[in-house]
Amino acid sequence: MGHFTAIDDPTQRKFYVDEPDEPRAGPLTLLLSLHGGGSVGAWQRQYFPAYLYANAHRLAVATPSCATKEPMRRWDAEADDAHLRNVVGYMVRRYGAANVAGFWLVGHSQGGMTSNRLLNDAFFANRVDGWLSLSGGRIGPIELPPSFFVPVRGPLPPAVAATQPNAPRAGRATPPDADISFIFATGEHEMVALPTTSPWADRYGAGARVRLPDVVDTEPGLIYDTLRDGKSNASWGLRPRPGTAQIYVYPNARGGRVIADVVRLDKGHTEGLEPKITAKLIEMMVAAPGGKLRALA
Repeated sequence: MGHFTAIDDPTQRKFYVDEPDEPRAGPLTLLLSLHGGGSVGAWQRQYFPAYLYANAHRLAVATPSCATKEPMRRWDAEADDAHLRNVVGYMVRRYGAANVAGFWLVGHSQGGMTSNRLLNDAFFANRVDGWLSLSGGRIGPIELPPSFFVPVRGPLPPAVAATQPNAPRAGRATPPDADISFIFATGEHEMVALPTTSPWADRYGAGARVRLPDVVDTEPGLIYDTLRDGKSNASWGLRPRPGTAQIYVYPNARGGRVIADVVRLDKGHTEGLEPKITAKLIEMMVAAPGGKLRALA
C-alpha cells in the first residue's frame, strides 16, 4: 500500500493519504477520517487503522487534522470546512470521480459530530454515500452513563461549553439531510444500553434488527489515550487489549443501504479498534451502495 503526506494547496495544510499499491487499477472506496476533540490525524489513523486494508478492499483514506488548538483541538466550521472540501477535491482529482465506488465519512467522537454536521451541507450531502460514527453520535436515542468523560476529563473548558454545549459528549446525532448508509460503533461502557430500534432504519423501511455472529479479536488495537494512562476509567477507555464485538444490522433497507449498530464489549471511548472488527466495518462499508461522486463526473 502507499502512504504519503499530501498538501491542500489553497490552505497549505497537510493531511495523510493511504491508498492501494495500484490505485488506478480499479474502483476505489474513499474514506475521509476525522479525529476527535483533543486529538490529531496521526492518532486517528491508528485508532481506526483502515490503511491496513487499503489493498484488500481498495481503499483511499484521507486523514486530516483540525486547525483549532485552543482551548482544545476540535473541528470548527469556519476554520476547517473549506479545507475538508479541498481534501475531498484532491482525492477526486487524484483518482477520478468515475473510479470512486463509494465515499464515506468516518468520525471519532467530535469528528463524528462534525461528520453529522457536514452531512447537512450540500457539498457533502450530494457526495457522501455513508457515515461510520465511531462513538461520534447515533442517529436516534442513546443514553450516556454518568461516568462518561467524568472525572477523567473534568468539566468542559468554558469557551468550548459556550459554543459547543454538547461537546465532547457525543450522544444522539441529528438525522442528516442526506441519503446515506449509517453504521454506529461504540464501546459497551460508553452507553447505558443499546436501543433495539433505529429511526434511520425506519426511514428506509428496514426490517427488525438481526444479530450477526460476534467478531472475536485475539489481538489488541494499536493505540489508546496515553496521557490518561493509569488514571482513566472504563467509560473513557483503558489500554488496548483483545475483545469481542456484537454486530446488529437492520436488513432490507431501501436501496440496499447498510444500517447497523456495533458494540465493542468491555471497551470505552479511546481504545483503538482491533484488527478483525476494523476489517468487518470496512467490509460492511464497501458492500454498501455508492456512486454519488460518479454521478457528478
